[in-house]
Amino acid sequence: MDDPVKLPEVQDLILGNQIGCIAYELSKRLDVDPIFALMLFYESKTCRQLHDKATGLYLFSEKYLADEFVLEKQGR
Repeated sequence: MDDPVKLPEVQDLILGNQIGCIAYELSKRLDVDPIFALMLFYESKTCRQLHDKATGLYLFSEKYLADEFVLEKQGR
């Protein structure tokens, strides 16, 4: 493989970092502890979709994904 960024280990690190940033954004928006925000996000449909490469959600910003999470929780 020519591009080390495409290695599964690197992709996992990138996704983990992205999820951490989403949790931090949610903690600010919801005024909750970042660990609690992380737990909420991990239990969401948005997180399941983020892990599914076919959805393409991994291409979107953390703020967009936080918006998606909030909309999901609002039932939209």
